Amino acid sequence: MLNRQLSLLALSLGAASTAVAQTHKAGSFEDGGHTQVSAMMMFLGNLNKVYILDKSEANAAKFGNYPAMGAVYDIASRQATTMSVTTNVFCASGMHLPNGSFATFGGNGAVGPGGNIGDVTPPGNPYTATFDTTFGDFDGTKSIRILDPCDDGDDFSSPNCQWFDNASLLSMQVQRWYSAAEPMGNGTIVLIGGFSNGGYINRNYPNVDPAFEGGAATPTYEFFPSNGQTPQTMNFMIKTSGLNAYAHTFLMPSGKMLVQANYSTMLWDPETNTETDLPDMPDQIVRVYPASGGVAMLPLTPENNYTPTVIFCGGSNMTDFQWGNYSWPFEDTWNVPASNKCHTITPEPTDGSVVEYVEDDDMIVGRTMGQFIALPDQTLLIVNGGANGTAGYSTRTLNTLNPPYGMSLAAAPVGQPAIYNPRAPKGSRWSNAGFDTSSIARLYHSSAILLPDASVLIAGSNPNVDVNTTTVFPTTYQAEVFYPSYFAATNRPTFTGAPKTLSYGGNSFDLTVPSSAYSGSANNAADNTTVVLVRGGWTTHAMNMGQRIMQLNNTYTVNSDGSITLHVAQLPPNPNLFQPGPAMLFVTVAGIPSNASWVTIGTGNIETQPTQAASVLPASSRLDGVSGSGAGNNNGNSSSSGNKANSASSSHTGALVGGIIAAIAAVGILGAVFGICMARRRRAAARQASSLSYPMSSAPGGAAGSRTAGGLGAGYRGSDSSAFVPLQGNESTTWGPGPNMHAAGASAVNLHTPNSPYFDDPRSNSTEFDPYHQNVPRMSADQRRGPY
Repeated sequence: MLNRQLSLLALSLGAASTAVAQTHKAGSFEDGGHTQVSAMMMFLGNLNKVYILDKSEANAAKFGNYPAMGAVYDIASRQATTMSVTTNVFCASGMHLPNGSFATFGGNGAVGPGGNIGDVTPPGNPYTATFDTTFGDFDGTKSIRILDPCDDGDDFSSPNCQWFDNASLLSMQVQRWYSAAEPMGNGTIVLIGGFSNGGYINRNYPNVDPAFEGGAATPTYEFFPSNGQTPQTMNFMIKTSGLNAYAHTFLMPSGKMLVQANYSTMLWDPETNTETDLPDMPDQIVRVYPASGGVAMLPLTPENNYTPTVIFCGGSNMTDFQWGNYSWPFEDTWNVPASNKCHTITPEPTDGSVVEYVEDDDMIVGRTMGQFIALPDQTLLIVNGGANGTAGYSTRTLNTLNPPYGMSLAAAPVGQPAIYNPRAPKGSRWSNAGFDTSSIARLYHSSAILLPDASVLIAGSNPNVDVNTTTVFPTTYQAEVFYPSYFAATNRPTFTGAPKTLSYGGNSFDLTVPSSAYSGSANNAADNTTVVLVRGGWTTHAMNMGQRIMQLNNTYTVNSDGSITLHVAQLPPNPNLFQPGPAMLFVTVAGIPSNASWVTIGTGNIETQPTQAASVLPASSRLDGVSGSGAGNNNGNSSSSGNKANSASSSHTGALVGGIIAAIAAVGILGAVFGICMARRRRAAARQASSLSYPMSSAPGGAAGSRTAGGLGAGYRGSDSSAFVPLQGNESTTWGPGPNMHAAGASAVNLHTPNSPYFDDPRSNSTEFDPYHQNVPRMSADQRRGPY
């Protein structure tokens, strides 16, 4: 029954091919249209649609009566349409599911204009909000939102095409803001760390409570779907306290995970919660948010025996003091150059070598918030970011009351992309030759993702607490599409025969590359043809959670008509290398990629993935005197004619959440409350989600008075920001518990404890406060968001 119910979630993948010719200049940016919402988070839903999420703020675009927090972007038309998102998704994490659906986890509490706490609060507790009547957002700190991507021809007004976003029916066990999300080999997602609230970095200075940070830190992990285990403490999150937002996580072949935060690194076993220390990051460079270095796994190939290596570039090596605290950095960050250093690490070497960080080629320019995008030619593109500073925003630093760049803590936008080629000789791996420089500053809250035609969609940037289109680095709605160097090729490869699904081991499959797909010698073309899987991941804050690229093993047969038959192996028989779920399949000829086909890796179910012996391929068969009939060349050195997404169009089948919740209930994971017909419940929930309650557990404690230069109790506000933002005296709640707040049997704390370590010392001309308070019971207001 479980498999039957989960099988309803799978996307049906067609093989029809469309090609719309358009000329694109290699290395250039093209207008990508208006995204409606500032694209803080994006993911590719299928070959035709990108889904966008944004924080709750004063976007002019509306869904129903409220500013929109979500949109679906049509790749072909460059048009975005707003979608319903009920809970505040600001700084959530996200991940694909095995069937091709996506989930996002956590976010911020309910906020209104200026990032202030929402205006609907629980009875007797004015320090946190369940809803805001201006922005229409509910508390999102425990939310799990699920979307089954729809495609051309689907009814996007149908509940089946909308976000399921109702925390009274589906939520995490604890609040998680800035958490990490990494899938295991069976498709289960591990959610690591995060905060219940926070500020610029999630600590006070000095850091006297590394485990709990006054109640704001969440040093635990849990699973989705839940396996019934309560959240367990991860000691690494205590060790890296204060600088572990959006920890970098990569599943390894053994099933353990590389976890990197602050300047520490470990291998972690999620089955046993066992931590194995690995070397520290050289020079104590911080690459997690808000240092926000570019991080990616290098391509997994037959040549490297599918051994994962992770590259870390940029970030910041500010001192512990310079990082400051919840409120703001203690340094004028916009004057601090971002690192240009790169390091790689191979956590599970197969040759017996010692695990260590290896310094790689320096980037051409240092970057904070630079984002790696895996390209189907097996290079890595880095885009966006600034040469100085960090992510986040603030109205001031320790020493500067009126920063020169508005609220941005970064400066010197880096608008020129660069390419890293891991196969090039050391000393020549970086290049930006021929690349245009974007005129749009892409700093905090910008995103990028690979599109099915192998171009890159770039959008967002908003280093402001709310919409601000007149400041130095404004809220940005304009998207761009960047065309890498391979768009200079005059001939675009094509292929037929793409399967709908791929397995872990098993029988090989054949693809056919026609003679029109290349020019010159067929033998040379066949020798230089690869089959590549790319998963773009779920992108936010200059990182793509779940991004991977894998070259499948192949041989070939050159045919007398000039066509080439590729004999392609299934994935290696280890689901940990490329976790189950959606991916794009490209064929590249001499480094020039085709358009993508959409494939599902694995069974489509959350389950132990079946494996078979590695595919056995026939020997390659060459044929002299045969040539391709394609015009021009495939060397990527002349102007190109690129095509829109070729190959599989995706058709939508069935209601996602009804199936998944019913299936989970069948095995008792989430309890009997879901043992109902959730397809019907989902339709009802979509119409009246905002009238449902949001019962959420809370940790002991309460809101504390804020301490400002004017003393205690000067007012309260809640932060919607990763950077603390004091605005016009609307000071935040601050935890003020005594040192024994976590002791067994501890009673309610004095909210104005004068000697609490969780109050910052008052300073002259300061309205300093620490935004901590979100961990109280959540109850819905009887308000409606959108036309339910």
